[in-house]
Amino acid sequence: MKNILILGAGLSTNSLIGYLLDNAKKHNWHVTVGDIDEKTAHRKVNGHANGSAVVFDINDDMESWRTIAKADVVISMLPAFMHHLVATKCIDLRKPMLTASYATEELKALDEKAKKAGIPIMMELGLDPGIDHMSAMNLVDRIQEEGGKLTSFYSFTGGLVAPEYDNNPWNYKFTWNPRNVVLAGNGVSQFIHDGRYKYIPYHRLFDRTLSRKILSYGDFEVYPNRDSLKYRGIYGLKDIPSMYRGTIRRPGFAKAWNVFVRLGMTEDDYVLEDSENMTYRQFINAFLKYEPNTPVEIKLQEYCRNAEDPVVFEKLKWLGLFDDRKVGLKNATPAQILQKLLVEKWSMDPEDKDMIIMQHEFKYTIGNEDKMIVSAMAVEGKNQEETAMAMTVGLPLGVATKLLMLGKIKPKGVTLPIQKNIYQPILAELESFGIGFVEKEYMMA
Repeated sequence: MKNILILGAGLSTNSLIGYLLDNAKKHNWHVTVGDIDEKTAHRKVNGHANGSAVVFDINDDMESWRTIAKADVVISMLPAFMHHLVATKCIDLRKPMLTASYATEELKALDEKAKKAGIPIMMELGLDPGIDHMSAMNLVDRIQEEGGKLTSFYSFTGGLVAPEYDNNPWNYKFTWNPRNVVLAGNGVSQFIHDGRYKYIPYHRLFDRTLSRKILSYGDFEVYPNRDSLKYRGIYGLKDIPSMYRGTIRRPGFAKAWNVFVRLGMTEDDYVLEDSENMTYRQFINAFLKYEPNTPVEIKLQEYCRNAEDPVVFEKLKWLGLFDDRKVGLKNATPAQILQKLLVEKWSMDPEDKDMIIMQHEFKYTIGNEDKMIVSAMAVEGKNQEETAMAMTVGLPLGVATKLLMLGKIKPKGVTLPIQKNIYQPILAELESFGIGFVEKEYMMA
């Protein structure tokens, strides 16, 4: 009996663990779930005959070594900074490793060692990165095989609350790690448009949005997502004149979020003095000029023009940003205080369902014709366990693991799911779970 070892039992593992346990009986596999919290791991296995749970701590060298040595395949769902530790052990023990996370430079540097060990380190097998790669390459390869020349590729992804449960002024709730949401976009975003390179510093990022209607879900806005330029190399589109990747939100989100950015409330590299005794009203006032006789609300609107907009101001007020209520966080950074406030207001209610939405836009020439293909996907969660995020992160990773276990794919080294023999069967099986794309083709004027 072959053993699949899943490291980490967080929220995004529910669909992954369920899928592999469903396949374990059929293929005579055993699925071991390891987590620092053994109770969480046991809860995820849920007494399945082909599953078991163990305590796993990657920092316990001897015990983690023994656990990995017993596996035939290792899936790391640990925090991203731990993947390198797992990968190093997997290479030493010649155990294939898969994960949904980005292939960092540190992990890419293990490519030759993994090849010499004869194993794959399969990265970016989740949603974004993951399904975005696979669905993009599916179209890139098809267009090029038909003789088309790509001139533009725009791609957007967003994790949102499903429309039925969209009931707050921000039209947003946390469907993934709140800290990542608060810090998202930090740094310079870069893309290329009609052969011209564009760079947007963080403090102007939320001024530069695109508007889109996607499927039957109505209007959205999109802001640039960090470094779009690197994807030219990943997709084999080195000379494409336009390449842009973005994050999807509902209209009006960016204008309101920009208030936090302009004030400096998303900064995470310094601590506010006596933060535990500070009120939220004092928190926002700490970023405004000293005028003791002027209300905070007025100072904010004078300092940040976006806050003059009644719709934006209502969003800020609804959050409780002007309340005389203590923060209660000791030695906190501005970003940590903002995150605490947002978690109170943006957390999903028990009955809420989330939604993942993704859209690709390809422009290309073929013969004397200019064409455009729009390919869009929307997935709504089933409940708080089988969320859209968990399904779209876990299922492609699970399918890739099954293909590897059955010998249907045999990659070596640090790889991404951009080869046809990998992405085609994964996309095909995802459709059986309702994760698929709707395409429309247009003639360009």
